[in-house]
Amino acid sequence: MPHKNNNSYFLALITAALLLSLLAVTASSEHPTKSRTVSAKSAVLYEPESGRFLYSKNAFQRLPMASTTKIMTALVAAENSALSETVVIPPEAEGVEGSSAYLKAGEEFTMEELLYALLLRSANDAAVAIACHISGSVEAFAEAMNERAFSLGLTDTNFTNPHGLDDPEHYTTAHDLALIAAEAMSCDLVREICSTYKRGFVHDDAPILYVNHNKLLKSYDGAIGVKTGYTKKSGRCLVGAAERDGLTFITVTLDAPDDWRDHEALFDLGFSALEKITLLSAGDHRYSLPVLDGVQDTVEVENITDDAIILERGEHDVKEYVKLAKFATAPIKAGDIFGEIIFTLDGEVVSRVKLVATEDVERIKDKNFLKKLIESLGF
Repeated sequence: MPHKNNNSYFLALITAALLLSLLAVTASSEHPTKSRTVSAKSAVLYEPESGRFLYSKNAFQRLPMASTTKIMTALVAAENSALSETVVIPPEAEGVEGSSAYLKAGEEFTMEELLYALLLRSANDAAVAIACHISGSVEAFAEAMNERAFSLGLTDTNFTNPHGLDDPEHYTTAHDLALIAAEAMSCDLVREICSTYKRGFVHDDAPILYVNHNKLLKSYDGAIGVKTGYTKKSGRCLVGAAERDGLTFITVTLDAPDDWRDHEALFDLGFSALEKITLLSAGDHRYSLPVLDGVQDTVEVENITDDAIILERGEHDVKEYVKLAKFATAPIKAGDIFGEIIFTLDGEVVSRVKLVATEDVERIKDKNFLKKLIESLGF
């Protein structure tokens, strides 16, 4: 029997291990679709309700964001103006380069018209008009945008304008942009506009039609936003949002040659990875507690809110425990807490729901009150 060379044997094992490791790394890089990589220089997949980032690629690299800037522009505008406000187009807005609504100085538009022009047509002149109307100048409005970013705890984002035209000091990261988009989509007005494919207006007796540049609204089931962007320096930028079965995902790609497919792949990853599980509905748990020193003997307590949790898709052994007071002492106000329902998964608490009084119960001022009342009625 030939003698085995131990060195050769161990070398073969090491080589095999390295090959398996390389295959694992390759598979990880192709995780969004299992068959292709994300084309973007920087990308994230974010689930805002639980705050999870399910996919990240160079998520903290500072990059230009092009017209995805307008997500923050719209958020600041929505929070600091009314749709019905009349905006007089300032000279600074006329002839701004890039995408345009062809506004003329001195014309009057409502804020609503300008916001649709901003987010659907991606009009740079509308961005300047909005900025000057709210803050007096582009520079002052950019400061307001930065203050709003700071309020979200963002440290890798800086705005110098409301439209996203190239500026070396105008940048963000995929991570920060996802948080900005999530905040903007929590605003009903911004969400409504971003999810609109086309919107028509009649201005000075002339029809105007704005069509959304975001193809995801037509190509992906559940897509609700958010914003496209492009300059030669930034490359193709896109922020997406999609909602299905109670789940919402935010996708961001910066400098992505194949952005539409990137976002569809990222959304597919999110919806295949997570699910939203209903733990209970309002009123599912209702109890009657004895009341001490009250004008009535009992008080009803219940969960007055629904509760759900986002978990990795699959079977989950979520356990439920009820902690409830043995009695209540008057006076009691509706909403007073008398217990909670605790949900655990693998021994860890994943949710708590309060059990609260559903009614007021006054305290008996005179402990002989009931006795006197009965006597006065002749019983």
